[in-house]
Amino acid sequence: MRLKLPLLASAVAAMQGCGPAPRACLMPNQKPMLELDFYFGRDVAGRALVTDAEWDDFAAHEITPRFPDGFSVLDANGQWLNPASGALTHEPTKILRVVAPASDTLAARVEAVSVTYRRRFHQNAVGMVSAPVCAAF
Repeated sequence: MRLKLPLLASAVAAMQGCGPAPRACLMPNQKPMLELDFYFGRDVAGRALVTDAEWDDFAAHEITPRFPDGFSVLDANGQWLNPASGALTHEPTKILRVVAPASDTLAARVEAVSVTYRRRFHQNAVGMVSAPVCAAF
């Protein structure tokens, strides 16, 4: 799955008041934000899995500078159907969750994390889900 920047850009635009109005937040201290979930497969063709040390380095040098306000990482077991080969693949996965306010730079930061991971670890795709949410930190 390739990140669809026009869809993310539309969500960012909606959160900035350029599209449909976001729903009202129920709690007085919450603000409209976007929840971004990335799905990073850890299988790498021709070698061992992306190691914890490699992941930690990637998070420190690629994710943290782009999302310095914070994020969460979960370990998971993923499954996806390779559209080119039709093969069903199971692999250890890292799920990255970022909750951030909409901004003019958000789509570019998301794309940079995705592209860098795909290139560094020879991945076909990084899964991406985005949704408007209400949040307070």
